[in-house]
Amino acid sequence: MAADIAEQPGGFARLLDDAHLSAIAQVAAEVAARKPRNVMFVGRGTSDHAALYGAYLTEIRLGLPVASASPSAITLYGARPDFSSTLVIGVSQSGGSPDLAGVLNAARESGGLTLAITNNPGSPLARAAELAIDVAAGHERAVAATKTYTAELLALLLLIEGVRAGDGRLPDDERAALDKLPQLAEDALADPAADELAQRYRFASRMVTTGRGYAYPTAREAALKLMETSYLPALAFSGADLLHGPLAMADPDVPVLAVVGDGPGGQAMRDVVGRLAERRADVVTIGADDIEGAAGRLPVPAVADERYSALLDILPLQKLALALALARGEDPDSPRGLKKVTTTL
Repeated sequence: MAADIAEQPGGFARLLDDAHLSAIAQVAAEVAARKPRNVMFVGRGTSDHAALYGAYLTEIRLGLPVASASPSAITLYGARPDFSSTLVIGVSQSGGSPDLAGVLNAARESGGLTLAITNNPGSPLARAAELAIDVAAGHERAVAATKTYTAELLALLLLIEGVRAGDGRLPDDERAALDKLPQLAEDALADPAADELAQRYRFASRMVTTGRGYAYPTAREAALKLMETSYLPALAFSGADLLHGPLAMADPDVPVLAVVGDGPGGQAMRDVVGRLAERRADVVTIGADDIEGAAGRLPVPAVADERYSALLDILPLQKLALALALARGEDPDSPRGLKKVTTTL
């Protein structure tokens, strides 16, 4: 897991090279030319969190309505929705789960435009789709996905910005900003704060993660990493949902990891941190700036645009999950009961 985490700056650089940018641009141009009226994402686990990031990008940047597919409606109940005028995007590290391929097959049969985003271009998911993007993360050693997650995020960002441009090509200023990502990721991973925080939370019995907007997928992915590597019950909430009831459980014994960056999502989270502080909750923020009411911070480099934050904010949280598992005497590379490829119907 440590090796996979360390490879993420290189993964960003690889996806940003001319060959991969050109391949994604071709897919984006085809999507733009087909003019879908709405978008549906389908994914499981970590890839579903990447799809959620894609959903925010799609609604905010493309102005298209987004839904999340319910695979069981198709694979267990035999439903055949009308997917015409819909772009259906399957996101999967392995591309091997039959339910995801089943959704894309059903969508294609009813006239939908189908796209697979996967780390395995020869997978059943990629074969089921009309279009495919290889996230090119390379072999992932650990069961807990890390580098494939951030590769999916970047692939989705490149795709959606390419669709927005119309011809698939990124504007010069966007390309210049994204070219800084590998070094920013190196800087984020070099910070030791996550290792230090792991000792503080070694005996925690439960945890809460929270964020809004582009940071909400990060909160959900962080909670999953904590659960699958440390077996630590972790609940993920949007900052808005946290205030609608779950805030009542906040107290000094429930650590809260709050993703608070710049932009509208980060601004909205500042009030959430304040409300948690009123409950004397142990709040650690993830972001570039110290936030009033927080007891600590996992630092990440500042970025020019909130869209890019999700690609960096998760990095110290992955390190925290790894360090916390080791501190609790667990093996994060082989979580009990889990396999690298999970297949569901």
